[in-house]
Amino acid sequence: MSGINPMEDERFDGMYIQMAQQVGGIDPLLDSFFSFLRRKTDFLSGAASSSVSQDAVLKSFNKNKDRFDEEVKEKAAKEKKRKAEEEKRKARITEEKVKAQKVEEESRIEDITEEAAKPPAPAPAPAPAPAAETGTTSEEGKKEGEEGKEEEGEEGKGAVPIENGGVCDTYRWTQTLQDLMIYVPVPAGIKAKMITVDIQKKKLLVQVKGAEAAMDGELHGAVKMEDCFWSVEDDKVGRLVTITLTKVNQMEWWNRVLVGGPEINTQKVEPENSKLSDLDGETRQTVEKMMFDQRQKAAGLPTADEMGKQDMLKKFMEQHPEMDFSKAKIC
Repeated sequence: MSGINPMEDERFDGMYIQMAQQVGGIDPLLDSFFSFLRRKTDFLSGAASSSVSQDAVLKSFNKNKDRFDEEVKEKAAKEKKRKAEEEKRKARITEEKVKAQKVEEESRIEDITEEAAKPPAPAPAPAPAPAAETGTTSEEGKKEGEEGKEEEGEEGKGAVPIENGGVCDTYRWTQTLQDLMIYVPVPAGIKAKMITVDIQKKKLLVQVKGAEAAMDGELHGAVKMEDCFWSVEDDKVGRLVTITLTKVNQMEWWNRVLVGGPEINTQKVEPENSKLSDLDGETRQTVEKMMFDQRQKAAGLPTADEMGKQDMLKKFMEQHPEMDFSKAKIC
């Protein structure tokens, strides 16, 4: 996968999708494509035998089938890695909670011991009459408080992130730049077939049959539906629905999962330090393409998509010299 150029792989996607929509599906699209080869090329007539054409078709099919199998393996490896990291995070959080409880208990013991050792406090002396400057001091304190609030507001709104996500009433969530992980606890004994998880491009529904929906609303951002999935596993006190959402915009931190839900302060997230070589194939291709486009724009040159469109127009112009392209524009 790492040797495949995403620009070459996706340059005609828009055209193919439009054709598939017009002809009405995969089979009619294949018929239309081979009809074009039959009528406009020597793919069938120029071959030494019929097996040559069939071998060419099978070669292309097997090539893409192997790439598909490799992508499936990469997704499975990514999910396995995600689960392992989630287990490590759970263990770390549990350990931190135990340490925090121990520190708090020791602090309480020290406070009680110190209170018992203190001698009785003397009676307080009469308070002096308030000076004329008291009002001024109060005003200054008020101003300082307001300035502190302003400074706090400038740092960003929302709660402090927990693993770059947050905890809500019916679920908790974490995130990386690429993915969003949502964890919804459900009662013990609940089977997967009793749970409805409807993932759409900008909507999400999570509901146990016969109960109120745990999540139902518009997502903060768009997700890649084909790369989203969910599972249900046993948890400490019941079962846990784990949902993985792959962001469309993989250069943005989400400050909430659902529109109108509790927000976190994205200025306080802790991005992971990772090298380009550590990314999976698909994410690496996306980042490389973005970096290429940024360099092209900085140099005043066309982006990858624009280059693809220019190539398409150039080939079309060569195939149709009788047409006037003097006013043609690339959109």
